[in-house]
Amino acid sequence: MILLGVDFLRSHWRGLRRFGWVTLIAGVVIFIDALDGTLFFPIEPFACLLLIEGCATLMVAHSGMGGQRVLRYVKGGAFTVAALLILAGHHDGNFVLAMIFGTLFMFDGALQIASALVVRYRRWRPAFWGGIVEIALAIFFFQPWPSHYEGTVPYCLGLGLAFAGWNMFILANRVKSAAANPGLKGAVFMEEADIPPLKVVEWDGPPSDDEKALTVHVWTPAGSAPSETIPRPVISRYIAAVDRNGVISTGHAALESPGGVYISLYPAELIDQSPDEFVRLLRATPENNVAGLFQPDYATEAAKWCPSTRKVRIRNYNEEKLKTFWESYRQNESYNLTYRNCSSSVARALEAALEGSVGRLWHKRGFWMAMGKLMSTPELWVALQLRKRAETMAWTPGLVLDYARALSMLADPRPTGWLNTSGRALKKMLQRRAAWGKGKSEESVTED
Repeated sequence: MILLGVDFLRSHWRGLRRFGWVTLIAGVVIFIDALDGTLFFPIEPFACLLLIEGCATLMVAHSGMGGQRVLRYVKGGAFTVAALLILAGHHDGNFVLAMIFGTLFMFDGALQIASALVVRYRRWRPAFWGGIVEIALAIFFFQPWPSHYEGTVPYCLGLGLAFAGWNMFILANRVKSAAANPGLKGAVFMEEADIPPLKVVEWDGPPSDDEKALTVHVWTPAGSAPSETIPRPVISRYIAAVDRNGVISTGHAALESPGGVYISLYPAELIDQSPDEFVRLLRATPENNVAGLFQPDYATEAAKWCPSTRKVRIRNYNEEKLKTFWESYRQNESYNLTYRNCSSSVARALEAALEGSVGRLWHKRGFWMAMGKLMSTPELWVALQLRKRAETMAWTPGLVLDYARALSMLADPRPTGWLNTSGRALKKMLQRRAAWGKGKSEESVTED
């Protein structure tokens, strides 16, 4: 909804709703079909398609840039391993898949329940019950009833299709009557028709330093700590880093645009981040709100502290939507460590600036082409998971950094299809061969 935009989706809400119904019914039928252990759904052809996609992705993964390369390897490896386990068949392959899926559901559900009880964000009760459902699904995968693990793959496929169809149906109903994007908070947006479409739909890499682009600045917890930190890779990246003196550093995030918008929220007075007080401050409740202070610009902030340790730059954004959001958001200067902090401010501003960015790129090629391009890009799934985790826990500089990187590859798309990549590789080989032949001809003329 954020990336395609409400105006782009509203004109196709009927098609979205039909597609949602078809997907939902297909998911329910596939799930019920697997309950008796006698499968009518063609698992082997599905696994072969999965294997082809995984191998093709691995073949061209090296052509990605930065995080895109890693994500391609992860996607290709996961598809290939899952396909091989499905094709292995019988008890062993299905049992291993059931244990993997059960563990993932159990871990995600437990994490969601714990974060709901600790942070107490606005929708923590629905999230708590959602975690209960995930743990119930984990138990369902762990135990052999009713198909002795033979239905593991159809169960997952059916659940995935059913939930996707239901979400598509809800999306269609929301965009049917929405005046603005209900996924974004604190802003009123212009009509998308006022924004000229971009002529370029794909770029070879990130913006150059002299190119006009939106910039997300991130001071990582370890990089901004006052002294050497204790090595804790995942915790230090996504939550906080602790130095040798026991001081906690959470890092910082800010957003800067060429149009003069700079969003960087600090607490007006330093918050006590000792281990005893830190746990209490995790509650996203009104009693933890304190006075906040917006920094004037990046140059001033960097001079007072230090330059940002990471930057993510995005070409395809809307300056006017960002300014509209900023004018509304800056009216409230309160600060909350988990609910309204520097990172959540940047995440919401980034979403406001990118609202409709993908729809602007692909609207001339048709709605389903835009949907297909978006859904086939692995960074969409990554952005979704990061946003879900941040909304149910708290936005942190580490989450904002990875979220901005994923959104940058969606708003400024790079060529991702393996056929396109293979075609470019072949074209480059022919160009090199032609250049080599030309060089040999010139050398022959020189010798004569």
